[in-house]
Amino acid sequence: MPWQNTGGGGGNGPWGGGPQGPQGPQGPRRPQGPQPDLDEMIRKGQQRLKQMLPQGAGGKSGITLLIILGLILWAATGIYRVNADEQGVVLRFGAAAEQPTLPGLHWHLPWPIETALTPAVTVVNRVDIGFRQGMGQGNRPAALLDESLMLTGDENIVDVSFTVFWQIKDATKYLFNIQSPQEGTVKSVAESVMREIVGRTNIQQVLTEGRGAIETEAQTLIQQSLDTYEAGILVGGVKLEKVDPPMQVIDAFRDVQAAEADRQRFRNEADRYANQIIPEARGRANQILQEAEAYKEQVIAGAQGDVARFLSVYEEYAQAKDVTRTRIYLETMENIFTDMDKVIMDQNAGSGVVPYMALPAIKGRNDKTSGGDR
Repeated sequence: MPWQNTGGGGGNGPWGGGPQGPQGPQGPRRPQGPQPDLDEMIRKGQQRLKQMLPQGAGGKSGITLLIILGLILWAATGIYRVNADEQGVVLRFGAAAEQPTLPGLHWHLPWPIETALTPAVTVVNRVDIGFRQGMGQGNRPAALLDESLMLTGDENIVDVSFTVFWQIKDATKYLFNIQSPQEGTVKSVAESVMREIVGRTNIQQVLTEGRGAIETEAQTLIQQSLDTYEAGILVGGVKLEKVDPPMQVIDAFRDVQAAEADRQRFRNEADRYANQIIPEARGRANQILQEAEAYKEQVIAGAQGDVARFLSVYEEYAQAKDVTRTRIYLETMENIFTDMDKVIMDQNAGSGVVPYMALPAIKGRNDKTSGGDR
């Protein structure tokens, strides 16, 4: 037999030690020593099988028993197990035969009729876009500018790196409706959606307060696109890892952001000053209005009093015109001559009245007397 070795190293055969064999410069030497005899191994196996079979099994009945045993073993190959974090998908000649099976032991028609796949459906997968973990120096993330550089709505370039978290929702759709590897489909859809969102958003919103809205909208649009493909994938979330201007202009953008921060600060200070001044001005205006109302009421009341007094005088005058006229005349003359030191007497007052009295001298003497008493 060609596999039988006599243990000799001589000869010019393929395994010999002559110049045509691999022992010399032509190749490595074949290990020396006795090699197993294949015919002997087959003969011993047949003898053991005959010993295991009952008497008379060497004929047709023995062959039938071997066939039945082989069929049982072949049918047993259809048993498969689905773990708690998996879904089972049975394939019949390469096509999905039924709905995904639940965790537990199941059976399908043996190979090659049917086969089973059990992808994990509870594992949260991630797709990184714009960077790769552990590919940079010092096991740090490496940036991929071809994926991360995007054009904003106001025609600026921004460097966006983000991560999409997803898991399998329907194993059958996941395996048959999108091209393998399925991670590539998720990555392409996510990158397309993010470029669309950034392309209609101003760079200031992308860099500052609009990040949360972008993450939410991206998750919604990615899920809608994958549902359109019937991919059987559930998007768990989108996280923006880095949103920066390109490295070449990052210093200028930082200056712009600082100026924007100053503008916002000045606006807040102006609003605070306005909120302080406007109430004070309104308070003063209300005070002035109240004072004017009070003055108006005072003037009106005074005028009404004057009118009432005039009307009362007029009523008295209408009842006794001569008396009232004389009284008005005397009151008026009294007001006119109050500060005068002359005494004017009526010529018709009587002949016994002294026409002139030294009233100023008497008045001065009285003033001195009253001053000394003090």
